[in-house]
Amino acid sequence: MSTSHSAATRRQVLARTGALGAGIAFTGALSELFAGTAAAQPLGHTGYGPLVPDPDGLLDLPKGFRYRVLSREGDRLRSGEGPVPSNHDGMSAFPGRSSGRHGRTTHLVRNHENRADGRVPVPTVEGLTYDPEGKGGCTALELDSRNHVLSERVAIAGTAVNCAGGPTPWHTWLTCEETEDRAGTNGYTKDHGFIFEVDPVDPHRTGAVPLTAMGRFQHEAIAVDPRRGVVYETEDAFERPFGLFYRFLPEKPLGGRGSLRAGGRLQAMRVPGVPDLSSIQETGATFDRIEWVDVPDPLADGTPIRFQDFGRGGITHAQKLEGCYWGGSSVYFVSSFAHSAEGSAADHYGQIWRYDPERRRLTLVIVFGPDTDVQLPGESPDNICLAPSGGLMVCEDGNGAQHVFGVTRRGEVYAMARGAQNIGTEEEPEWGEFAGVTFSPDGDTMYVNCYTPGTTFAVTGPWRR
Repeated sequence: MSTSHSAATRRQVLARTGALGAGIAFTGALSELFAGTAAAQPLGHTGYGPLVPDPDGLLDLPKGFRYRVLSREGDRLRSGEGPVPSNHDGMSAFPGRSSGRHGRTTHLVRNHENRADGRVPVPTVEGLTYDPEGKGGCTALELDSRNHVLSERVAIAGTAVNCAGGPTPWHTWLTCEETEDRAGTNGYTKDHGFIFEVDPVDPHRTGAVPLTAMGRFQHEAIAVDPRRGVVYETEDAFERPFGLFYRFLPEKPLGGRGSLRAGGRLQAMRVPGVPDLSSIQETGATFDRIEWVDVPDPLADGTPIRFQDFGRGGITHAQKLEGCYWGGSSVYFVSSFAHSAEGSAADHYGQIWRYDPERRRLTLVIVFGPDTDVQLPGESPDNICLAPSGGLMVCEDGNGAQHVFGVTRRGEVYAMARGAQNIGTEEEPEWGEFAGVTFSPDGDTMYVNCYTPGTTFAVTGPWRR
């Protein structure tokens, strides 16, 4: 193992960005994080200025930026299939068709993390429903070049707790169920805990077929290696033993829409000598010769995967494995937090890890406190994406006012958006977390969801400034 240290403390980072009041900071090898990616360009050295209060009380943004509300929970879907479902979560944007009237269109696929008691379920649609008793699923929107909604409809229904997922190189969406509920639990008629493929243009092409070989567990997010076709998966398990980091080796790598149904082999990551990733606290810590161990029972028919026997050496766990994306030649994944009081080996308020499959090397590239006297109680990073400005956008999932934070390649942090008080009372306010941050294919629009009440925003402005 080798280690390196960031030159800036969290307080120094916060002070020079004017973000001390925001209560968040990042340290780490940001140049490594963006090396070899489309975001590695001479942009994004600073933020966009202070947030300006929104007179409509929905979304505060820097001067020069504006938003459009694309849809809100409870409104009618344009398709007439029913109301817009609740609990807006993971999301991705895909290039659409080009026409003289609407310009280049964009397709959004949006998860709805509805549990059995979900407020507004995803309407069931013939040919797109897995389990009629499941209230989760996805909706798909088509937008014109000015972010006007052209269509909005159900993309998959009858699933459960659709949290995050990720795009494929062939422009479909893999939606992930963050549950292990079996048939007969919570009224479900089928087992849950699977990944489903969703076609954003015509959902009937993919239907509602679980990709069972990719495992049955509390899925969070995925990322696909665009050269090898390997699919990486995170598991957000809520209790010990915590989740695992997986890779799926498809029988038909990069085979296009529907190819993942052909099956493959599911493996879990073992970092020799490290049973819990939270024990690693040094930014730049590097581990070579990462091992991948076959999962004994991917369907978890008798025992959840994280409890299964992985033989001598065990397996490596981590609390709150969430966001996952591919950048350059590596896959990045997030551990949102770790609490020793809940069973983790150590405490942190967030980590971003990088795995390089060519070198079989794992590196801790960013640590989110608590490394100075500036604390981050309760807040944690969740969904992340690369931004056209040359940095990251990170959705905050914690207590109090919620933000989308930007992170520059120099490690500077700035508030990009702040949500309004959405629920609760003046005495006990509550704010809906942000989720599903993603950018349009041309980089001109940031799309982001407010989880509660479910709202999808399109944010435009001087992104390349």
